Parts: sequence; C-alpha cells; structure tokens
Amino acid sequence: MVQSFHCHFKGFLVLALLLALGSSLAYGCADFLGGLGARTAHVLRTVMIAAPASLAVELLLWPVFGASFSAQTVLWGAASGVASAAAFALLYKTLAIGPMNVLSPVTALVSAVLPVGVGLAQGEHLGLSGLVGLPLALVAVVLVSAGHGAGTAGPSRTALLLAFGAGGVIALQLVFLHQAPSDSGVGPLIIGRAVSSAVTLAAAGLMYRRLGSEKPAYAMSATAGVLDSVANLLFLLAARSGDLAVVAVVTALYPAGTVLLARTVLAERIHRTQFVGLGTAAVAVSLLALT
Repeated sequence: MVQSFHCHFKGFLVLALLLALGSSLAYGCADFLGGLGARTAHVLRTVMIAAPASLAVELLLWPVFGASFSAQTVLWGAASGVASAAAFALLYKTLAIGPMNVLSPVTALVSAVLPVGVGLAQGEHLGLSGLVGLPLALVAVVLVSAGHGAGTAGPSRTALLLAFGAGGVIALQLVFLHQAPSDSGVGPLIIGRAVSSAVTLAAAGLMYRRLGSEKPAYAMSATAGVLDSVANLLFLLAARSGDLAVVAVVTALYPAGTVLLARTVLAERIHRTQFVGLGTAAVAVSLLALT
C-alpha cells in the first residue's frame, strides 16, 4: 500500500516536471517569435495581435479543460492579468536599455526565486536530490540566458531596478495563477488574458501617436500569442500536479528554447557558457525528477 502510494506520488512529480519543461519550451518559442515580430513594428502593435490570439486559444480550451468563475478565480485571474501586462511593459523597457546578456538572466533568476520562496513558505518540502537540483537549475537559468559578454558595458542602476521589477511581476503572475482554485479549469487563464489584453489595448490607445505606421508581422505575432497560451496552460497544469518551487524554476529555463531557435533559424552562435547552461539544466532536471 505504501509502495503503491509512493509510486503514484512519484508519477505526479514526473508529470509536473514534464509539463513544466513543456511550458518552458513554449515560453522560449513564444519569446523568440515575439522578438522577431517586434523588429518590424512597435512592440505594442505586436502585442495587440498576440494578446487576442492568445485569448482565442484559451476560449477554445474551455470546453476541453472546463472553467469556473468563482470570486477567487476572478480575483486571482485578474491579478495575474495585471501582472502580465506590467511584465510586458517592464521587460521590454529593460531589454531596450540593455545590455540584454546581463539583464535577461537577472530577470529570469528573480522570476524563478520568488515563487520558490512562496512555495517553501507554504510548506513544500524537497528531498536531497531536490535540494541539489533546485540551486543547480537556478544556475542553469543564468547560464542559458547569458552571452559571452565580451566588451559589453555594465548595466545602469535604472536598468537593474527595471530588471528586478520585471522579474518580480513575472513571478507574481505565476504565483497568482497558482493561487487560483485547482478546480477552476482554465478560468484564471481566460480572466487573466482578458484583463491583460484590455490593459494592453488601453495603453496602445493612449500611445497611439507614438506607435508609428509600420505593420506588425501578423502570422508571427499571432503564433507567439498561441504559444504563450500553451505555455500558461502547461504551467498551470504543472503547478497543480507538483510543487510550485520546482515547477517555477524549471519553467524559468525558457531561454534555452530561445537560444536553440536563434541558433537554428538565425544561425546565431551558441556561446560556451550557454552550452554549459544547457548541460547544467539537463542535470538539474534529472535531479529534480528524483525528488
């Protein structure tokens, strides 16, 4: 009986890990496509295409996964939506200031550390392999996000503050989604995306004269939105199946997907530190699977 329960519990942990890895990959692909799309037009024009596409996907998922809209679901979903909108604004402002190869890992690291603290504060416990794998995964987050950094100027105090802010609101988005009732289906995702879309559209309306006349890459932007919805769904399922502390860190490995896509599509060179980071991530995930 005890052995059967242990195997069943272990199965849930492995499932959560696989879902978190899928979420990480989807986030990485979405960021890559969104970044390419934003090269052709103002970033808000890209988000204005991505956000409705993302909401449409989540509405299509409603009949499959179900959705309930209790007061708690609406509250936490709306909070995640506001955090998501703030994350877009702070993240793009941060990366616009640069240097990206320093600020990106700072943002990713903060977005991983805060949910870990929340998870542990809520009573989550890690085994020996988890205690080794978790900090190793945090190291991997930094390594896969970083370039070689040669000749790159250090970030300003303002840029660092914005990077911490971006990481913080990304973390809040994940924590808020995790706090939503576990039986709410995709309800918090629908509410969150509706709120973030409304906030984004309102911001675009206020900044209309500064958006320029360039047309966004419609297909690329829409695909980025679809992948972002898939990533959110996989994260939510992973967080409901396992510990937030582990799921958040594995999800924060999303720069690995971006790096590999940049290497394949844009023929960008993968730096030695990034290769080390990919290997470190593989070891960390293996250790977390043994937790």
